[in-house]
Amino acid sequence: MGVFPTQGEKKVVEKEEEEEEEVKEEEYHLMRNEMIFCLKEAPEYQISAVGEWRENARGDIVQEEADTYFIHVTTGQRCESVRDCFSGWSEQDEKSAEQWETLCQRIEEYGNLEETICDMKRVEV
Repeated sequence: MGVFPTQGEKKVVEKEEEEEEEVKEEEYHLMRNEMIFCLKEAPEYQISAVGEWRENARGDIVQEEADTYFIHVTTGQRCESVRDCFSGWSEQDEKSAEQWETLCQRIEEYGNLEETICDMKRVEV
């Protein structure tokens, strides 16, 4: 007797199928946040970072991790690590090199880096 769904069960099944189709057709928006890390004691030393992720119309994040990266100090190219931002570039004076090193070290030690890159505009470290 329980082989065929009753009228009430049939409506529930149809509704679930409609909801699944709506989820498949849902639009996703590419979200992007650009932000700056700078030294607290010398804010002119700055490194830019970018976070990109996808959200649905309700504002739910639809991917496991955001794509986060840094921007090269002189070329503007994408860098996977903060240290890569200085490849092919050198500061002439020792004091500047020390400041840049301090900034890199503090960024590497910063907690919740991915979340910070996606949510903040400017962070002094």
